[in-house]
Amino acid sequence: METHVGHRVMMLLENNPYPQDVRVRREAEALDEAGYRVSVVCPRAPGQRWRARLNGVRVYRFPPPQKANGLVGYAWEYGYSMAAMFLLTLVVWLREGFDTIHAHNPPDTLILVAAPYKLLGRRIVFDHHDLAPELYLARFEGGGNKLVHSALILFERLSCRLADHIVCTNESYKAVEMERGRVPEHRITIVRNGSEPCLSRRDAPLPNSKTEGRKVVGYAGVIGFQDGVDHLLRALRHLVYDLDRPDVLCVLVGAGDAMQASKSLAVDLGLADHVLFTGWVDHAEVATYLDLADVCVAPEPSNPYNDRSTMIKLMEYMAAGKPIVAFDLPEHRRTASSAAAYTHPNDEFEFARSLSLLLDDPARREAMGSFGRRRIETKLAWSYSVPHLLAAYRKMGCMPAPEGCLSSELQ
Repeated sequence: METHVGHRVMMLLENNPYPQDVRVRREAEALDEAGYRVSVVCPRAPGQRWRARLNGVRVYRFPPPQKANGLVGYAWEYGYSMAAMFLLTLVVWLREGFDTIHAHNPPDTLILVAAPYKLLGRRIVFDHHDLAPELYLARFEGGGNKLVHSALILFERLSCRLADHIVCTNESYKAVEMERGRVPEHRITIVRNGSEPCLSRRDAPLPNSKTEGRKVVGYAGVIGFQDGVDHLLRALRHLVYDLDRPDVLCVLVGAGDAMQASKSLAVDLGLADHVLFTGWVDHAEVATYLDLADVCVAPEPSNPYNDRSTMIKLMEYMAAGKPIVAFDLPEHRRTASSAAAYTHPNDEFEFARSLSLLLDDPARREAMGSFGRRRIETKLAWSYSVPHLLAAYRKMGCMPAPEGCLSSELQ
């Protein structure tokens, strides 16, 4: 029989399953380890049960909608998801209860699920992963639909205003929340995405024979229209043909809504023999692919979204001890510092030339990789972010179960 279950947290996650979303998993497990009782409501990936318990975290999953295109399609997709998530919050309410709702954007429409419970005295934490209005503009050429953009700003402001506390990933997001959302500084806590130093995998078998005897350029992350894979492929075209580097192979680990377009562009650019798209792989396998890379890349172009966002791939590269070539964006520099060689934003030929120079300079690659790994070990590992997350909950007066009084309940 349990004597004290501690503060109960229900997390809302719409755009990824759990535990596949690394930030959400790390936050949920950190809160659980600190004595909070954590539930997660999220979409279900193929093969997953609708209810599970993973490392102490209770997970409730709903069948995801079909991916949509166009204004009507997106309205249906998010309308369905909000309704399904609200029904599951009622299940959590009846089964376990909750004291705080921790909403992970995108989308910012999660505030519609959380708001009714605020009327019942429940607190809301808004975990600001992405700048949704800027992300929308980055994904659609010509700026997309102005009405949709205005609605996204409205939902972001509503999320900021109704949240009892905001957790964000960097100083740039904090500035947006204070300026556009008019949130006082004391209601914002920066909890950076973090990584952990990974073990070398040089004894692992080669993932593909195409890598043998070649210089390998590594990319690991989402392949979305905002992620700059098209810029990377055009830079590879310069590298292979204009700078005469037929020895190069680029391994792209990941997938996303720009995957097919990226594959077609690679063929059109004559790069079929110089790129390898792996698709999604288990997170544990990413280290194997990164270990094969001589240089890793962050090809996100400069725009209002990428300039303010911290890319997790940079820290994964650094944790693996790999040098990086990146466009010179403000948050890239704040994260990687001297672990990356920076080129003028969106200049694909300069990006190619920087890659070529670094591929020919093993001593510089080793020094940059070592610097990046030390930076993870001493400043940017996830363990350095956990105290900030727990401090945000303490600021709201949300305390975990006292030591020795955690629930002994079994699922």
